[in-house]
Amino acid sequence: MPHSDFATHVAQGLGQLPKTLSSMYFYDDVGSQLFQQIMGLPEYYPTRTEYAILQEQSAAIVAALRPEAGPFSLVELGAGDGLKTKLLLRELLRQQADFTYAPVDISAGAMSGLAAALRQELPTLRLDPVVEDYATALQQLPTRPGSKAVLFLGSNIGNFGPAERLAFLRQLAAPLAPADRLLIGFDLQKDPRRIRAAYDDAQGITAAFNLNLLRRINRELEADFDLRYWQHYTDYNPLAGAVRSFLVSTRAQQVQINKLGRSFDFAAWEVIHTENSYKFTRPQIEEMAREAGLRVAAVFQDTAGDFADVVLAKM
Repeated sequence: MPHSDFATHVAQGLGQLPKTLSSMYFYDDVGSQLFQQIMGLPEYYPTRTEYAILQEQSAAIVAALRPEAGPFSLVELGAGDGLKTKLLLRELLRQQADFTYAPVDISAGAMSGLAAALRQELPTLRLDPVVEDYATALQQLPTRPGSKAVLFLGSNIGNFGPAERLAFLRQLAAPLAPADRLLIGFDLQKDPRRIRAAYDDAQGITAAFNLNLLRRINRELEADFDLRYWQHYTDYNPLAGAVRSFLVSTRAQQVQINKLGRSFDFAAWEVIHTENSYKFTRPQIEEMAREAGLRVAAVFQDTAGDFADVVLAKM
């Protein structure tokens, strides 16, 4: 029987040294619920900070995104529950902008939920949901009539390593015309203690979120990870601007994964690397943009300088 993408990923990630699992698999139903809790934690500043930026500066952000005239498409990669995006949608509707909102998600279930909520809350909104992966949605972008504004909010860009990030930015830039715009959320470098605390909260919700990845493997791949012998660990390197999250084996152990038909050995204190979350400076953002063939058109920050929503255009 062929492996699912998840099974293939787990087999590859645990079969190498150092062992890795991708953060993209955090978000099963339990993981998604835990992340909703994380976003409300006092230590976790990114969500509420970006929300405040979009709430307080929505008119200026919309002005930087929309074309001077004519219809346009507002395409969002990874719309989630649309909480922050609704601030921009309401402002665009208030301005009577001629636009269509096209949220993109690979999950048909997630998309149907968002679409139903938007039709109820914003009944005059022209909605064109896209159930595709990002790459396919971007390839389809030039076929949309009029100008385009592409959203990638929530500091998700920080989950890419440097080489992946540049490749992704170039992929975003490729289908853009000179009048099109791209809005990306960047978490900025700040007090290293605040950054680390955001990924290792006092209540242990982030630890539960990370450990849930092992529960998912147990459930979906019939594994026998014993969570009593695993712990969450995170660190922040201010020189690299990188938060790194790990699952740590607290003893020598062997884990059987039945659906893979194999077992994996772990030494005492061996780690599984599960996530990177990079933080940026303004000069780094400008340099990344240049390397991807983009220029910074506008920057919207909170007063403390914790977070930036950056509007980019093709060079």
